[in-house]
Amino acid sequence: MGQGKNNTATLVPEYDFIETPKALAAFLDAIESADMVAVDTEGDSMFHYKERLCLIQVSANGYTAVIDPLSIGDLSSLKPLFRNRRVCKVFHGADYDVRSLYRDFDIVIHNLFDTQLASVFLGWKETSLEAVVHQRFGVELDKKYQKKNWSRRPLPEEMSAYAAADVTHLIPLARILMTELEQLGRLDWVVEECRLLSGVRPQEEEDGPMFLKFKGAGRLEPRQLAALEALLQMRNAIARQKDRPHFKIISNVALKKIAVAMPTDLTRLKSSGILSGKQFDMYGRAVMEAIRNASQIPKSKLPVYPRRKSPRLSRGVPERVKALREWRDETAARLELDPALVLNRALIRAIAVENPTRKATLGSIDGLHQWQANSFGGDILRILRNGNNP
Repeated sequence: MGQGKNNTATLVPEYDFIETPKALAAFLDAIESADMVAVDTEGDSMFHYKERLCLIQVSANGYTAVIDPLSIGDLSSLKPLFRNRRVCKVFHGADYDVRSLYRDFDIVIHNLFDTQLASVFLGWKETSLEAVVHQRFGVELDKKYQKKNWSRRPLPEEMSAYAAADVTHLIPLARILMTELEQLGRLDWVVEECRLLSGVRPQEEEDGPMFLKFKGAGRLEPRQLAALEALLQMRNAIARQKDRPHFKIISNVALKKIAVAMPTDLTRLKSSGILSGKQFDMYGRAVMEAIRNASQIPKSKLPVYPRRKSPRLSRGVPERVKALREWRDETAARLELDPALVLNRALIRAIAVENPTRKATLGSIDGLHQWQANSFGGDILRILRNGNNP
């Protein structure tokens, strides 16, 4: 296969920039015997209303490819590779990639290994790809293109080289991390977490008010909540029409400030300084129309933020929560792990409420993974029986 040249040879191997189905088929033939394949993706969420994947980087068997989905279109030829349980697909921070590959190309991934997740389970504090690669291999990854427009075509050669660099070290890194996890008895933990991670899916569009997904909306009064909803709908319509992400129209912080202030006219909106001069000129009238519409909603029809009533807890729950938390923190310190990996707050509460007496009951608690039940189940049941005493 002909290999493309790049300007960062010290960091990036030669790679192919693949723009046709024929070139993609040739690359897949070249890596067919690989038992590990490194994968990364680049998207354009910083620049468009509806996000899409713009590059898929794949490395295996000494070959590296930067695949251009915008040129190829149909990527169904990739599906068998990702479904193949014999081949380990190595990602770093796979959540975004898994969701995006499924959303755009219906690609399902089996046998995934996430090197960032592995680093977390080894107790590393800094787990970004550049931090891990620097620590393990002494290599500096250049991240200056991280927030660039990956939908740009033709794509500058230095950007495709940057993209290729992100998969260069993943396979040797994965092998090192697997060995270290095995030595600590934690490889099964990460394998289970990676299996669960491979099943994440993009969030589906839901009917209902947009404010339900807006941080801090629950603290607003009903009239302000109505204003916020009107502003969110306004921004969404503008973003769709302009093909721009929401934050490049008006930020969430600005929308919330406007909803709280509810200026009564353009003069007050401008003097508030919430919008930049350019934003005021472009969107000021639309903002005031949204505010006016919200102010005219009858009081009886104003939205109310839904609140869940906390169930009444039995008397022993707080004591069990305290004992479990103390045990969790001591265990995490001994293992040099983030305490939330051992048991997060939601799990501690769920276990304290359920108060199981047998491993079978403990294992059925929603959110408790098998490796947690296997590794810590005995200790958890002891804590529930006796409190945090030997």
